[in-house]
Amino acid sequence: MQSSQLHLSEYLNAAITAARAGAAVLQAHFRQRDDLIIDKKARNDLVSQADRDAEAAIIELLREQTPEFGIVAEESGGSTAGPASWYIDPLDGTTNFLHGIPHYSVSIALVAHAGTRVLGDDILQADTPVIGVVYDPNLEELFTGMYGVGAWLNEHRISCSQNQEFSEALLATGFPFRDFSFATEYMPTLHDALPQTRGVRRMGSAALDLAWTACGRYDGYWEMGLAPWDVAAGTLLVREAGGVAGDMRHKDPWPIQGYVYAGNPYIAPQLDAMLQPHLLHNVGHHP
Repeated sequence: MQSSQLHLSEYLNAAITAARAGAAVLQAHFRQRDDLIIDKKARNDLVSQADRDAEAAIIELLREQTPEFGIVAEESGGSTAGPASWYIDPLDGTTNFLHGIPHYSVSIALVAHAGTRVLGDDILQADTPVIGVVYDPNLEELFTGMYGVGAWLNEHRISCSQNQEFSEALLATGFPFRDFSFATEYMPTLHDALPQTRGVRRMGSAALDLAWTACGRYDGYWEMGLAPWDVAAGTLLVREAGGVAGDMRHKDPWPIQGYVYAGNPYIAPQLDAMLQPHLLHNVGHHP
């Protein structure tokens, strides 16, 4: 068992610095979008030089300040290591970015591994996101969270909404866009949500959907088939804002498999209950 003590405030500052550096790269590219070289990793799975350059800037800073941590990043891969690992999405909302839609973000999370000490003598029993930073460079909104301490938007403490009625809930979601193998699970959930709630939004950045749930703009959010780096930071934000963010299948301690549901403490259980009948529990992870 590791017993490393994590100095969370120091790592939060490192993540903020890295997120701002990555965002500066994105904004420079955003103004010159027509010049970007775009590769298709798979159908509708786009990557541009903006993603790669932003990720390189982020990783350089984090490696310099926290060489002992593993790094798992969308474009360059990597692996978990040491007492904790960074999960990095340099551009969450690539399709929006490439179409000139100013709704995308940088997402950076630190996930502490089981056996690590984070608060005093508190030893984590399972891998847990402990630092979360989601930065929206267009609105200049910096969402930050620290395990056991709280969540903030531009240094103002945030909390999830207080709405208790599912019929009055505004939900966010994401449609299948790359891997359509889980569409048979997803489409009935959308079909149920539409008439039962105040509305459903699909904005195109999972990290911001979670951040907006954390600050009370959305009452709940669900999505399937995401990657760990899409949801790691946002999971921490929602939890520290007093909400629930978990694995839809109730198997993992955080939604590392990319099947996420989140919401305030009243709406999340109702959302979960709506989702469960449609989930094929014997289905494995879709990367």
